[in-house]
Amino acid sequence: MSEDMSKSIYALYELIASLSTAEECKELFEDLCTYKEIDSMAQRLESAKLLLAGETYEKIIEKTGISSATLSRVSKCVKYGKGYAKIK
Repeated sequence: MSEDMSKSIYALYELIASLSTAEECKELFEDLCTYKEIDSMAQRLESAKLLLAGETYEKIIEKTGISSATLSRVSKCVKYGKGYAKIK
């Protein structure tokens, strides 16, 4: 990844972190992403919550419609990542 791209990605993170309300976040994501991209992120978040609650892969796939490959990645991030640790 180029240094310019890294700076652009960090600028995106800073912009998101600067938002103070869910409405501001909604407005930004509606401008920045397609509905499908937002839906996919929400699906991953819901799946992470269900994993943290002890649900089985089978139940999560049934409830959310997430693919098993994506669920596997979410599970790995729940176990070893830092971002999903913020979920309540």
